[in-house]
Formats: sequence, C-alpha cells, structure tokens
Amino acid sequence: MASVSNPLMRMVSSGALTDITDSLKFELWRTPDQMRAMSLNGNVDFIATPTNVAANLYNRGADIRLLNVSVWGILWMVSRDNSLKTIADFKDKEIAMPFRGDMPDIIFSTLAKSSGLNPKTDFNLRYVASPLDAMQLLIMRRVDHALLAEPAISMALRKTQSFPVKMIAPDLYRSANLQDEWGRLLKRQSSIPQAGMAVLNSALSSHEIKRFNDEYRKATQWCIDNPDEAGQLIGKTVKMLTPEAISDSIKVSQIRVVSATEAKSDLEHFFSMLHQETPALIGGTLPSNSFYYTE
Repeated sequence: MASVSNPLMRMVSSGALTDITDSLKFELWRTPDQMRAMSLNGNVDFIATPTNVAANLYNRGADIRLLNVSVWGILWMVSRDNSLKTIADFKDKEIAMPFRGDMPDIIFSTLAKSSGLNPKTDFNLRYVASPLDAMQLLIMRRVDHALLAEPAISMALRKTQSFPVKMIAPDLYRSANLQDEWGRLLKRQSSIPQAGMAVLNSALSSHEIKRFNDEYRKATQWCIDNPDEAGQLIGKTVKMLTPEAISDSIKVSQIRVVSATEAKSDLEHFFSMLHQETPALIGGTLPSNSFYYTE
C-alpha cells in the first residue's frame, strides 16, 4: 500500500492492457515477507517491490528482473517537536521504527552514521511491524517520534487534525526529510531509488513487457496529474487509507518512472550503501547486469 502500487490500481480500473490479456488483477501484499513468498509461487507476472528486495531475490536465484524505479522519496521523520530538522536532532530520543533490518531501518542507520552517531546507542529505536503500526503509536501518544513512509505520514497528519482523535493526539509535524538528509550527508542528489516494478514471468514476450511498462508509466503520470481522483480510486481498494491521505501523499512524494538501466548508477550506489550495513539485504552482493531489464 505504497506509491509504487498506485498506478497498478489505475491500470486495472481503466482497462489497460486489454490488447494482451483479458485478466488483469491487482493483489495487495502487506509485509516484505509476504511479497517474497508471492514472488516465488509462480502465480505473479509483475510485482511492485522495494528495489533491494528485488536484488535479494535475484541474487538468491529467483527469475526476477527490475523494470523501473518509480519511488524516489517517501521517507520522513514525524515528530511532536517541530524544532527537529535533521537526523542528528533526534539523538537520545525514542523513535518508532518499522521493518527492523529492512530498508527504512538501514537508511536511518546509514544517515545516523554519516552524522557521526551510533544508531544502536545514540537512539532508542522501538521496532514495529509496519509504518501503520508506528503511526498508531504516534496517534495514541505511545511515542513522540517515528520514521514513516508515505502514505502513512499523510494518514497520521490527517488523523490528528480531525475529531475525535484530536482530543487525544497532539499536533504532529513532518520533520526531517530523509531524502534531503541523504543528499546532504552523502553528497548525492536528494532522492533514493526505493521501489519500482519487476517482472517475474520469463515466459512473457518483450512486447508484453513493453506494453506493461508503457501503461504503468501512463498510469503513474495520471496519478500525479489527478491526485484527488487517484485518492478516491485507490481508497476503494486500500480500505485502511483515506482518499484524502492518499491524495496528500501523491502531492508530496518524489514519483517518477525511470527505466532500470537508466537508474543503474543510482541503484548500484544505493545497493553498495545497503551492502556496507547488512549484505543480506541485497543477497550478499551487487546484482549482475542481467538484473536490469533492457528493452
């Protein structure tokens, strides 16, 4: 239930790909482990995935190739303290952290170290299963700070501005932008190649894959151009999110479709950073050239 999946719901609702299939179905995965299982069961043709998970599956022998990267910035710190602007400002504070040992956690760890801090001792990290769990802790006053991904951020901000939650949840603020911190601390562009689409079915023809890629790009642009309408559409499928929060998240996220080959240098830098922290996140090594799908 992240920005990378939004175009898929538009493709289904608009009747895309009727020239190559009479059965186009979107299925939601909820945890990285569930996504990994789906990618190996042989029943999925394309999958919306964090880029490191695709690399991990490839390096473990899965028949997977990365098609594109579309999500370049959806991570922020959310806090009750509006004065906190950088990762270093959160030193000695308790932070709700989703997906222990997975991408958000590792990005935070990398940025903390680049700030001269030890992520294990300079912060009190409270690990939770998902961004929505972290959001609930914030709303219920169980924590004051969390690392969240869109659309959970927009959902938290919307919830705390509405009755009756407003009565128990003080104001929350979109705090440190992890993409900006990535650019500032690592001397890179302020964007992170976080998620995209991969193809799993090697029996698909190059024409079918190209058609999917083309329609995904069109649907992505439609969501960017029509955030309110996209919010209404996506909210019908992803019941735990409100249309307004989905619309908000589209407006603030860094979304652009870049082919895997064009994004290769950014991906290899990102994978190298992940490898330094936890090699297992990408399957122990950088994926070879055949991981990057070439039309």
